Amino acid sequence: MAASPSPTLSRTETLNLSGLAVVCAVILTRSFENGEGEPLIASLCFSGLAFAASYAMIRWLGPTFVNAGLKGRDMSKVNNKHYLPECMGAICAVVYLFTIIVFILIPFYKDIVVATSGGGNRDVVMNIEYVQRGRLLHKFPHSKLASFLSAIISLHSITILGFGDDLFDIRWRHKFFIPAFASIPLLVVYFVDFGVTSIVLPTFLQPYAGRELLDLGVLYYVYMAALCIFSPNSINILAGINGIEVTQSIVIAALLALNDILYLTTPYPHPATDSHLFSLYFLLPFLGVSFALLAHNWYPARVFVGDTYCYFAGMVFVVVSILGHFSKTLILLLLPQIFNFVYSTPQLFKLIPCPRHRLPHFNARTGLLEPSVTRWAPDEQPHPVVVRALRLLARLRLLSLKEEQGLVQESSNFTILNLWLVWRGPMREDRLATEITLMQLVLGLFGLVVRHKLALLIFREDNLDLRSVV
Repeated sequence: MAASPSPTLSRTETLNLSGLAVVCAVILTRSFENGEGEPLIASLCFSGLAFAASYAMIRWLGPTFVNAGLKGRDMSKVNNKHYLPECMGAICAVVYLFTIIVFILIPFYKDIVVATSGGGNRDVVMNIEYVQRGRLLHKFPHSKLASFLSAIISLHSITILGFGDDLFDIRWRHKFFIPAFASIPLLVVYFVDFGVTSIVLPTFLQPYAGRELLDLGVLYYVYMAALCIFSPNSINILAGINGIEVTQSIVIAALLALNDILYLTTPYPHPATDSHLFSLYFLLPFLGVSFALLAHNWYPARVFVGDTYCYFAGMVFVVVSILGHFSKTLILLLLPQIFNFVYSTPQLFKLIPCPRHRLPHFNARTGLLEPSVTRWAPDEQPHPVVVRALRLLARLRLLSLKEEQGLVQESSNFTILNLWLVWRGPMREDRLATEITLMQLVLGLFGLVVRHKLALLIFREDNLDLRSVV
């Protein structure tokens, strides 16, 4: 059983976190010795500082959250009388946002020096025509700054909305479209700064369409808005056991960062370098705060992450993929979440009764998790068409179904966690989380292979390839 975490750090934890903070601060200071700073190195340092701050604040503020009523019991434990702090993801989101706000100066430091003749460069003599035009401010990359600010606004918005969900426990049908409101700044900046709404058609369709590009117009913005809605909710749906929300988010963020690194390590200057640097600037601090949260949320959990973290994590992925212009790559990395959503639709759309929580059932006698079920009363049997569909799914091993005398008694709930238990049998909670995380990693790596290798079977070239550089 996991008791509530102590509000104080141990001596070892204090020394380790302090040492990490000092090392990051020293490296960050050294990166500015040449007067320009190294944004990527600075981002790594800020990520370390964010980890240390999140780890400590989760420990310090846990009891405060419990006293404020943000608490819950871990129902998958034998002795669950102790309350654990909930909504700890809000702490990570706040630390992350402060980190990004402070960091925003770093990638623009060089431009600020050039544009204002400031930052230790005040003795530069400026020509009068430049002074009259705003001291070279017309050369400042305002579009990049707008992307940063719109991302911060969207993440601020989703954090506030997610925290409201944790406070008021909003019903699914009401909160499903919450992320759409937070996506508005992203879509506005995309329209003003980039505005590309064309997609490349597969080579086998190009002869019939008579073109290589197809302009979707406003439908492209509908697609991006749908992605903004789906990504945060998909993280929230695949939940219910210790650590699973955080580990799936860490895997997705790490794979996105790996995709960025592929573009930064090409043997030629890639035209998408700035977009993928932008992505790394947002992903590295996210990984920092997420690892800090995982240290407290992994089995046996000492805190719960709350819906705030799920919305916040999903929106981070949307921010980097839309403003980094690789939203299709994100979709390939969300294959388990897409399957989980499609598999859950019979219950999400009330075709089959949907309980308030569908987390796996904990068997206190064995200490193992089993598939949770929906029970059917004799006088409340499903429609015959639904019965046939349930039997088909059971034959395909996509469902656990129990019948007696032609009547459906119970069927397993439609989530990927319950389905995994149907396939693999009862298992410990930490083992289930580990196997689901490994599945996410394997499918994510496969998604990157599809994106950069198998896609060449239906497209003329991959934009990572030198041939795509004009």
